[in-house]
This record gives sequence, C-alpha cells and structure tokens, in this order.
Amino acid sequence: MTVDTMHSLLISRLIQADRQQVWNAWTQPELMQKWSCPEPSGVRGVQSDFRVGGAFVIAMNVEGNPHTAFGTYKEIDEPNRLVYTWDWKEEDQKMGETIVTVEFEARGDATEVVLHHAGFPAEEAKEGHEQGWGACIGHFEALFS
Repeated sequence: MTVDTMHSLLISRLIQADRQQVWNAWTQPELMQKWSCPEPSGVRGVQSDFRVGGAFVIAMNVEGNPHTAFGTYKEIDEPNRLVYTWDWKEEDQKMGETIVTVEFEARGDATEVVLHHAGFPAEEAKEGHEQGWGACIGHFEALFS
C-alpha cells in the first residue's frame, strides 16, 4: 500500500484475538461504543446502517466538546477489509470527506489491524486525527486484554 504521508496516516496494531472477533468489535455499534472515542467513556451513541451505501454516526465528547463523526460505508468485505467516508458534523471540525480503509489480516491466533485514513485537507487535521485514532486504537486493543 502506497501512502501519501502529507495527507494521510497509517496505523497498524497486532490484536490478540481472531479476525472475526476483531471485525465484530470494529463494526458492531454496541462494541464500537466501547472504543471509538479518544476519551474513555466519551461515546454518547453509535448508529450504523451496516451495508454498502449505509451511513453511520458516532456521537462523542472530546475535551468536553461534542464531536459527531459521520460517513458512508463504501466497501464491506467481511472479515478482511472495510472502507468508509469520514467527516465531522460540527462546523468548527468539518474538513470535507476523507476515506478510512481498515484491513484485518490473520496472523496466527492474532489479527493485524491496518488503518489508513486519507484525504486530509491540511497537516493540522492529519495530526489531530493521528492522535485521536492512536487513542481509539489503544481502547480497541484493551477490549481484548
């Protein structure tokens, strides 16, 4: 995978669980609520119409402020690959549609999760998302500890 490092970020983690469990935790709203915010317990709600063309909304609080991520599922290849758009509803957070691609690779009894978030309009947006995704992936990993 070629990565435009100026307008995208790449995060990879080895999760100690089988690929289907990892996929389920990434895609099922009741499990997404446990990890998909940089701040622990920051998710206020997750709505998901999990099908190609379906939409999702993740409402969260970050540093005491509401943040609402939303997007549309573009590709669903269970349990291998997931592609969706990503932006923010709040006017001060909007950046335009970006693309998140998550690949789930079986590695024996573990699963490598590779997240590629592309299309950032500015370095500042990329840096903020790199911090946010890093924290979220940490919470995600903790689900399997």
